[in-house]
Amino acid sequence: MGETILEVKNLKINFKTYAGLVQAVRGVDFSLEKGKTLAIVGESGSGKSVTSNAIMKLIPQPPAIYAEGEILFEGKDLVKATEKEMTKIRGNDIAMIFQDPMTALNPTMRVGKQIMEVILKHKKAATKEEAKKRAIELLDEVGIPFPEQRFKQYPHEFSGGMRQRVVIAIALAAEPKILIADEPTTALDVTIQAQILELMKQIQRTSDTSIIFITHDLGVVANVADTVAVMYAGQIVEYGTANEIFYNPKHPYTWGLLGSMPDLDNDADELLRTIPGSPPDLIHPPVGDAFAARNEFALQIDYEQQPPMFQVSETHFAKTWLLHPDAPHVPVPEAVRKRIEGYLEKNDETSIELGKGGE
Repeated sequence: MGETILEVKNLKINFKTYAGLVQAVRGVDFSLEKGKTLAIVGESGSGKSVTSNAIMKLIPQPPAIYAEGEILFEGKDLVKATEKEMTKIRGNDIAMIFQDPMTALNPTMRVGKQIMEVILKHKKAATKEEAKKRAIELLDEVGIPFPEQRFKQYPHEFSGGMRQRVVIAIALAAEPKILIADEPTTALDVTIQAQILELMKQIQRTSDTSIIFITHDLGVVANVADTVAVMYAGQIVEYGTANEIFYNPKHPYTWGLLGSMPDLDNDADELLRTIPGSPPDLIHPPVGDAFAARNEFALQIDYEQQPPMFQVSETHFAKTWLLHPDAPHVPVPEAVRKRIEGYLEKNDETSIELGKGGE
């Protein structure tokens, strides 16, 4: 185990709405090691973006309520941090890459000036000349050609993929210790997506930055993550290394996500697998396992009692009654197993070594 830079303990976040109190995050625990990438994966509404925004305290209070828990950054609880303290941490220690680069960039400012602004704000000793030089270096580092010319251009003069690179350059400008990437490739085509993912891996290798990668796509996770947290209905339902999640998944929801990975080489007649049903209403969360209504392998106890987090290995945990000693043995569905194997065999760039980490 390496050095832990961020630890989230029993985090609970509610939202006041006209309809009632939404329990958006319901007791989340995870840790992030220095220089490693943690991927938080789940469908829309699972609570992954609320969790990542909560780390930087970007959620307005109200309507949000930090009901319980701690967010420990280098030992300091960010839940109790003042806005003044958070202003020093945001950008400087923890930076964020947002999903849509056009909303993250100021359309009226040249991109070079936007990068310079961050450097001058967080690196007080830097002169304008030094900030300009560093901004050009950053544009080069994130793979933007002709950085001196591009420095003077406006966001509308860049393609979607190049705009996302600019956003990454801005996030890196203050040399943060943690980078939170909230669905950074969702709006991009698959070719550009692969380039951005490769850039993220390169950043981690060269700068020792710790990364939290938010995504709904487990296929993306195979490329970038060291550790994976699978979220459903405001809770982490499975947690483990990327090897463990891909080769030895234990939660039926994880099986559903893995089985839903698109395969471009499939026969045209084969339908894309989906998870039936929809997530529960978090104003009135289910009494038992939140996934029970969508789980074809649900047991009677799933409707009556929430499962605890069972330990599979030293690094692998899953919140499912199927891991109870008295539960029937349910293997990973064959269709899901084939989809995982097919995906990994075709994905030469994966960080996962085939044939390792599974049963």
